[in-house]
Amino acid sequence: MGATGRNKAVVLVSGGMDSCVAAAIAATKHEMTFLHASYGQRTEQRERRAFEEIADFYGVRERLVVKLEHFAQIGGSALTDYRIPVPVEQIPVDGGKVEEWKSGRVEETTKVARGEGRGARAERREIPITYVPFRNAHLLAVAVSWAEVIGAEAVYIGVVAEDSSGYPDCRPEYYGVFQELVRVGTKPETQLKILTPVIGMKKSEIVRRGIELRAPLHLTWSCYQFEDAACGTCDSCRLRLRGFAEAGEQDPIAYRAPVAR
Repeated sequence: MGATGRNKAVVLVSGGMDSCVAAAIAATKHEMTFLHASYGQRTEQRERRAFEEIADFYGVRERLVVKLEHFAQIGGSALTDYRIPVPVEQIPVDGGKVEEWKSGRVEETTKVARGEGRGARAERREIPITYVPFRNAHLLAVAVSWAEVIGAEAVYIGVVAEDSSGYPDCRPEYYGVFQELVRVGTKPETQLKILTPVIGMKKSEIVRRGIELRAPLHLTWSCYQFEDAACGTCDSCRLRLRGFAEAGEQDPIAYRAPVAR
């Protein structure tokens, strides 16, 4: 139990919107400790800044920052290998034909880009090149190790399955299996829960929940490409922008070029 009299939780905070809202939810129940991992991603410095600012906002004193540099050495993802371009998608305001650049190939993806229907993302069968192979297992392993040492009762991670890029390590069943791994692989007296409070939410629901909880969404960073201002065209930016648009709210961060909001 922490100094506040509430049980501790380790919150994985990337600096993005989803993990920020997960932290806002955790703050209603636990004394929070924050964990951040740098793994050689393109926007590593900007995400670290967002992490520190969110931690300052919540007055989190106990912070752990780890470097998982092996991801850059392993490669295989546009986020960690600079030889692989980050896919971008220019979305015309008039709803005309959309061309998506993906691994040097142009595809017409008008319906997906517009975000028509809850199943639009499911139309893409391939795993996005921005997927970092098995990354979340590494993040959770660090979080569980730290949680066991400090006596935390929960680990929060802001993964999203319902309205996301389709990463395999963001599925609910993945976390059910990992929960069993925690049970088997920790001390008998360790009672640690893996909590995924936004996993079933659409991006618009995450935005609304964050606003309801007064989460500092203005401090978050989602862009896969740049650190000065968000591109507005990568998958993460587009999902974020669509979430704010569907929620009827203005995205508070800066973008490099005018985007449909």
